[in-house]
Amino acid sequence: MSQSASRKRRRKKRLPEEPVEAAIETVSDEGRGIAHVDQRPVFIDQALAGERVRFQYTRLTSKVAEGRAVEILDASPDRVVPRCSAFGRCGGCSLQHMDSDAQVALKQQALLRQLKQFGRVQPVQVLAPLTGSIWGYRGKARLGVRYVAKKDRVLVGFREKGSSFICETEHCEILHPAVGGIIPELAHCLTGLELRRQIPQIEVAVGDNQVVLVVRHLEDMPDADREQLVTLAKTHDLVIMLQAGSPDELEPLWPQSVDPLYYMLADYGVRIEFQPGDFTQVNSEINSKMIDRAIEFLALDKDDKVLDLFSGLGNFTLPISRHCAQVTGVEGSLTMVKKARANAELNRITNAEFEFADLYSDEVRDTQWVRRQYNKILLDPPRSGAESILGFIGRMNAGLIVYVSCHPATLARDAGVLVNELGYTLTHAGVMDMFPHTAHVESMAVFEK
Repeated sequence: MSQSASRKRRRKKRLPEEPVEAAIETVSDEGRGIAHVDQRPVFIDQALAGERVRFQYTRLTSKVAEGRAVEILDASPDRVVPRCSAFGRCGGCSLQHMDSDAQVALKQQALLRQLKQFGRVQPVQVLAPLTGSIWGYRGKARLGVRYVAKKDRVLVGFREKGSSFICETEHCEILHPAVGGIIPELAHCLTGLELRRQIPQIEVAVGDNQVVLVVRHLEDMPDADREQLVTLAKTHDLVIMLQAGSPDELEPLWPQSVDPLYYMLADYGVRIEFQPGDFTQVNSEINSKMIDRAIEFLALDKDDKVLDLFSGLGNFTLPISRHCAQVTGVEGSLTMVKKARANAELNRITNAEFEFADLYSDEVRDTQWVRRQYNKILLDPPRSGAESILGFIGRMNAGLIVYVSCHPATLARDAGVLVNELGYTLTHAGVMDMFPHTAHVESMAVFEK
């Protein structure tokens, strides 16, 4: 054995077998309780600020100490009984033990702390959180599928926390009820398939018109298996598609002729069609409220020329078009650009155009749209943020920017540039509870000159 391997083995600490008592001082941005034991911080799952708990160490190294609460000695007023029997094992949720109002307050605190810490900025006004239904809200998900030989059956669900194993559950409380309520039936059906060992995942996509399950399979599916899946679809009023190749190579199984998925933005007279693998927001209720808030802050009028960066299918672009002279959506996926153009045509919208550009590339400087004048801008970047495009935004000198973020740290970084380098004022910021019972933070910030 090498010396380095020997040193690694010696550094590994043995986990204490007995539970340890601790006072929880605060809660991390991820919702873990933080205590100090032997003068070092310990991050404890399922523990809340102000509680006294007994916890079991789950990880202990020279740099990191983590644990899981096994007994609550003094409970916080914010503690509630988790609705899901799999909570604590399943990786789909992490905060079901915390009152929903306390969850939102935690996310708001995380946003404001990161804006101050990483961006050196604070909003003039903190927005009231956008909230909605906290159960059955998730209309997009990727469920793991695994045949377990020891149990001689298939498991379907989210991964176990910190593991690649599938968490066994009878019911998923956050999934749309049409799927979350039939997990056992779905698993039973897959167990009976000849191809049960060759199905790694199921994609869930819910529109206003139908619920779609995309069954990923690694080998040709026998006719008998197809018949069983058709029976499942008929019984539970589902659309089932098969995916053997890329995400866009879908074979309708039942019904054989499938209408496109769509969702309505009724206040704007907009219908957006999409495929199961396309990016759409997981929470349709919050998505609708988010669009309303963005358009409220854009304060659009008939003379406005608006730029929508990272525009996707046109989720913001098309509603914006109803209230301005011209809107340009720019997206880094050519497939999504084509679908956004089709959605504009579907809705007979003529004052919205969609351009393809890699917004993380210097090639942006050679595009026509970047040379035009816009007086208002909407940003909805992925987790990596919009840092690469901020220089171009600065030269456009738009008077108003609405920034929709799915990662507060990158929002804070970008806010620091907009305020401290480009001369904007952060007038408003606040969270949107897109993912109740998880630590995921979606937020909106408004910048003005």
